[in-house]
Amino acid sequence: MAEAEEQETGSLEESTDESEEEESEEEPKLKYERLSNGVTGILQKDAASCMTVHDKFLALGTHYGKVYLLDVQGNITQKFDVSCVKINQISLDESGEHMGVCSEDGKVQVFGLYSGEEFHETFDCPIKIVAVHPHFLRSSCKQFVTGGKKLLLFERSWMSRWKSSVLHEGEGNIRSVKWRGHLIAWANNMGVKIFDITSKQRITNVPRDDVSLRPDMYPCSLCWKDSVTLIIGWGMSVKVCSVKERHASEMRDLPSRYVEIVSQFETEFYISGLAPLCDQLVVLSYVKEVSEKTESEYCARPRLDIIQPLSETCEEISSDALTVRGFQENECRDYHLEYSEGEPLFYIVSPRDVVVAKERDQDDHIDWLLEKKKYEEALMAAEISQKNIKRHKILDIGLAYINHLVAKGEYDIAARKCQKILGKNAALWEYEVYKFKEIGQLRAISPYLPRGDPVLKPLIYEMILHEFLESDYEGFATLIREWPGDLYNNSVIVQAVRDHLKKDCQNRTLLKTLAELYTYDKNYSNALEIYLTLRHKDVFQLIHKHNLFGSIKDKIVLLMDFDSEKAVDMLLDNEDKISIKKVVEELEDRPELQHVYLHKLFKRDHHKGQRYHEKQISLYAEYDRPNLLPFLRDSIHCPLEKALEICQQRNFVEETVYLLSRMGNSRRALKMIMEELHDVDKAIEFAKEQDDGELWEDLILYSIDKPPFITGLLNNIGTHVDPILLIHRIKEGMEIPNLRDSLVKILQDYNLQILLREGCKKILVADSLSLLKKMHRTQMKGVLVDEENVCESCLSPVLPSDAAKPFSVVVFHCRHMFHKECLPVPSMSSPAQFCNICSAKHRGPGSAILEMKK
Repeated sequence: MAEAEEQETGSLEESTDESEEEESEEEPKLKYERLSNGVTGILQKDAASCMTVHDKFLALGTHYGKVYLLDVQGNITQKFDVSCVKINQISLDESGEHMGVCSEDGKVQVFGLYSGEEFHETFDCPIKIVAVHPHFLRSSCKQFVTGGKKLLLFERSWMSRWKSSVLHEGEGNIRSVKWRGHLIAWANNMGVKIFDITSKQRITNVPRDDVSLRPDMYPCSLCWKDSVTLIIGWGMSVKVCSVKERHASEMRDLPSRYVEIVSQFETEFYISGLAPLCDQLVVLSYVKEVSEKTESEYCARPRLDIIQPLSETCEEISSDALTVRGFQENECRDYHLEYSEGEPLFYIVSPRDVVVAKERDQDDHIDWLLEKKKYEEALMAAEISQKNIKRHKILDIGLAYINHLVAKGEYDIAARKCQKILGKNAALWEYEVYKFKEIGQLRAISPYLPRGDPVLKPLIYEMILHEFLESDYEGFATLIREWPGDLYNNSVIVQAVRDHLKKDCQNRTLLKTLAELYTYDKNYSNALEIYLTLRHKDVFQLIHKHNLFGSIKDKIVLLMDFDSEKAVDMLLDNEDKISIKKVVEELEDRPELQHVYLHKLFKRDHHKGQRYHEKQISLYAEYDRPNLLPFLRDSIHCPLEKALEICQQRNFVEETVYLLSRMGNSRRALKMIMEELHDVDKAIEFAKEQDDGELWEDLILYSIDKPPFITGLLNNIGTHVDPILLIHRIKEGMEIPNLRDSLVKILQDYNLQILLREGCKKILVADSLSLLKKMHRTQMKGVLVDEENVCESCLSPVLPSDAAKPFSVVVFHCRHMFHKECLPVPSMSSPAQFCNICSAKHRGPGSAILEMKK
């Protein structure tokens, strides 16, 4: 249960229950402060008996018969001496211009605060209640009610006289009344009644539940939530009543309205006051507890609860114990709860104290979070509501959060939060860095320092770098790698690193970091030298990025030793900066590296390094024989005699065979295959490639006395040489492995050839016939001959100008046309006629297709 915080310069009363002083983790819904100023002086000499609240001011009644008008801060604006005894109730209309007051000596006064109209009456019994019409300002609503032993309604007649009528009597003293609109609700010893002032009818009677309680000690509390909802609190019972219109068919002799109890539940303590808060209720409770030591009852601090009414029960939202002055001597009837309908303000009135409760705003919420050391939540709440908060600043909360984390020893989290909280405030950043330095935690804040906007003083960054250099080389290297080089004085850091290298000259981390520092300082030659010494992978990136090819001409061997693949690619990509000749010269003492370079060059372009092809023969033979034969095949610039000499010296048979065949000595090459390699399949393949009959003859002669070779020839010779030539030369009685299978294969290959020939013949015949038919159809088509056509011989129009004259025209398939008389007369030996033009151009026979006569 949350404790209420009273804001007052004086000390508050100590609680009688120490357990209630313990702070709760649940945030209270309301905040509290004492109404001070003039109220303090009043209650030092007098005691509060009642109070009513208007949106603009307060009216406080005392036991000595005084009525004070106060502003919302508790300052006295007016004072009325109404009686010399207790003021029982004060009533204000909605305008706040008329006030009704009743006292224990029977006096009733209704008067205008700003006008001269008044009503004064003294009754023969104490008047407990008074209520003026909410719209008393209107001339038609000059009404008020008073209650003692009976409830009287006073109305002003047309002659400005007050006329009274009894609304109810006979059920004990009237102790509570509330007027809302046209409805008056009051409570007597028996229960609660509601009267409709318009219809002049009493519409309900809600009986009291616990009749054992004395009504004068435990009075009924009434409040209107709206114009039709009445909330009744009596003893420990709460009822929510709704006034509803009765249907016309149900009227008969009944009132036009009726009341339905929509919610009813019991509370834990005695109710001293009620007030609505949206759809919830604010309940002021009188608490009695039993002492564990004496086992006797005592008056505990009153409680202000916010509850959510349900149909038959309620849900507690919050509950605060209030430390009011003199609570130990107070009774249930001594407490009152008044509220302002304009804003959610609740006034807890007791004889010696007036406490104001109001809903907590976002500033209060942040206060509570800070008090509970929930800084992260407070920071988030301030960021979300930064337009609404008035007393807090996001930066102040953030700095308090950082200090809290540092105090707890959570340095990494504190440093990380600096990024968000300090933002672009360079001065605050520098202040926090020095604070972290004082506690020896510069390493914690280093990853989060700003590196762009803002930029701190170079001294800040240098201070952190020196801290890492003294204790953590890897961390120092990380910062140098991540931080831009313009954040600090590079020469200062370089000198510091060199001083440390004097103690540990082989430290790779420091050397690498020094190279990076040299790079930032554009001292690329020193950086390159360190990278090469370390054989660092970034050396090639450094060369490319800063165009350091002029610096590496004498370091090619080092680069090749480090990573020959990358080095060669880089050198070949930048031939314009480092020539091929220069690279080959530098690698002269390292032929294995020279070979790697020249081999990659040859792969890229077979002609660029032609001047080195002779050298490459020896290099391939020495370091890379598998690529020698492909090189010999692809190169057209290497000297064959030199290559043959080297291959013969090293007994490279395959390479020698290739060179001999390329030089035209195929028979010698075949002999080497047969005699040195003893590979009949390779020999056959070689003979197939050369496609030379003499080679096949040499191969047969060499193989005729070697059965395994004969088998190989029988299996592969069929498509190139007639197998009969080989079979006839086999000696009788020679045992040949797999002879039957070889002969079967020969026959199968022969049958396959016959089938292929027959298939091709059928296809050829079918195609020839199809083309012949197509040609015949084409030749059978007519040919258009008109006046525009000319004789290809005499160049005159083919058709005569006079169509009546006889004529004869010959048209060939080539579409050339002649007069018949312009063609040579066919001889007896060759009666066919041919187009003179096409025959002369060797276009083939152009036999006549049409002869036109008339």
